Amino acid sequence: MFKKTKNGDTKAVTKWFPPGCYEVYDMSKEGRTKLQEHGRFHTIGDMPKYNVLVKPSMTKNQDHLDVIRLLLEAAVQKRLMSERRIGCLLSGGLDSSLIAALLTKNARKAGITYPIQTYSIGMEGSPDIAAARKVAKHIGSEHHEVGLTPEEALAAVDEIIYCLESFDVVNIRSSVGNYLLARYIQRETDSVVIYSGEGSDEVAQGYIYFNKAPSAEAADAQGRKLLSELYMFDVLRSDRATAAHGLEVRVPFLDHTFTSYYLSLPPELRRARNGIEKFLLREAFSGTGLLPDEILWRPKEGFSDGTSTLDNPLHLMLGNFAASKVTDEMMANAKKTYPINPPKSKEGYYYRMVFERHFPGKGNLMPTNWTPQWTDSDDPSARTFSHYKNK
Repeated sequence: MFKKTKNGDTKAVTKWFPPGCYEVYDMSKEGRTKLQEHGRFHTIGDMPKYNVLVKPSMTKNQDHLDVIRLLLEAAVQKRLMSERRIGCLLSGGLDSSLIAALLTKNARKAGITYPIQTYSIGMEGSPDIAAARKVAKHIGSEHHEVGLTPEEALAAVDEIIYCLESFDVVNIRSSVGNYLLARYIQRETDSVVIYSGEGSDEVAQGYIYFNKAPSAEAADAQGRKLLSELYMFDVLRSDRATAAHGLEVRVPFLDHTFTSYYLSLPPELRRARNGIEKFLLREAFSGTGLLPDEILWRPKEGFSDGTSTLDNPLHLMLGNFAASKVTDEMMANAKKTYPINPPKSKEGYYYRMVFERHFPGKGNLMPTNWTPQWTDSDDPSARTFSHYKNK
């Protein structure tokens, strides 16, 4: 787009186009454009206005736990249409484990004859590798474990920043495993359509810090805010990291019908309970046998954290690497060097340097960074929170 300046000149203006929206422009013969209409197809929480697989009338008098199960399973079923082989990312956490279990179950029902492949990545001794192995055995998938070394993680950072077009610390940390696992799938398997558990933390209030929310209403507002910003963070990461390797990711937790129903339930029902995040979602599948209880009730573990060990966590590896590249003097002048969205840590500064090398002067396109709420830590890694459980 081009914008007129005060002196009559024109300059190019680049900005995010918000998801779920449309705009109508009037274009003059002289090449000028004028915005005529800006609209939104729907807002977060709105029920779909199109034909859906499970109609509201079909769930009218059912218990809410039954409906949660029904709609999530339907979200998995409707995404089975594919001429290419289907697989599933599996970290061993609640979200990816639920999707992998529902996928293997419904693939058989749909007549898919090949075994569903599942994929996990991590360093030796990482909690995700062990948990994913248990889930794969339980659901009977063809499981692939991909080893990760500190050297591989550090070497991938530059191309990840280029791929994501982002310098957000959380996004880049989480993308290390995502990106390298997608590369393995593309090189070593014939699966192209990949299911993922992304979106659950935003819909179902799954981040550890939700345990510290001052009220159910505050937790609900934060969850909706995260959903509205997904296109800049988790959705961006999930899409770019897989698409960079020719894969198509599908995310049942962000299904329109499932999301709108889940958000329609009372905030008090959806908040963390007894120190357990996503309690309602876990409760819905409790006693079904879909997953082992130790997985169903496994505490939240961030993806970047779960791929590394407690003794040598990924966020410290990346932070130490960045510290070797960024001096104290550079950090002291961070606000002068990058007045828009200045980095708050040496790790963030290093990512910004790499970003600016690839995309000079475009740092203003990221209006915000992903930041946890209600926490006593300056670092977004869940392992730095005082209420982190997997210690």
